[in-house]
Amino acid sequence: MGDAELGKAKSATCVACHGADGNAVIAMYPKIAGQHEGYLYKQLVEFKSGARNNGVMAGMVAALSDEDMKNLAAYYASQTVSKVAKPDTVNQAGYKLWFGGDAERGITACAACHSPSGEGMQHAKFPVLANQNSDYIKSQLEQFRSGTRANDTNGMMQDIAIKLTDEDIANLTEYIKSL
Repeated sequence: MGDAELGKAKSATCVACHGADGNAVIAMYPKIAGQHEGYLYKQLVEFKSGARNNGVMAGMVAALSDEDMKNLAAYYASQTVSKVAKPDTVNQAGYKLWFGGDAERGITACAACHSPSGEGMQHAKFPVLANQNSDYIKSQLEQFRSGTRANDTNGMMQDIAIKLTDEDIANLTEYIKSL
């Protein structure tokens, strides 16, 4: 899709939030290193179009061409994500939601789209969640639940997240650290 070397040359403005190699050290920002190229490109396009509402990112992508966004996506996809510290114990409630969902509440298992290991699904543009910053995951689940983030295909994440309690989100966020 894109040229990673050209993307690296264009990445200077991304460093402040996402780190030099896409491994954001501030927990509220996402790690984009090692994320699927198609997913990264989709997000950049949607920040630019307004389909994903984020004032900071809208300003960052405003001057980017389509080729720039493809190149940035290729660069960050080619980077290696830094590992998060694994918890000593696995959050069992989060584990149950991740692998089994909750049929009574109509919650699909997270692993169905994000894979059992949290590596996502490249061709479906479902993101990698393994080794992602926990604060970022929590905030995205809350945004999908409230509808302030609505750029998911066919509203799938919104349909699931609206059924999640604060406790569910905390459990999932904690479980994802163990992936």
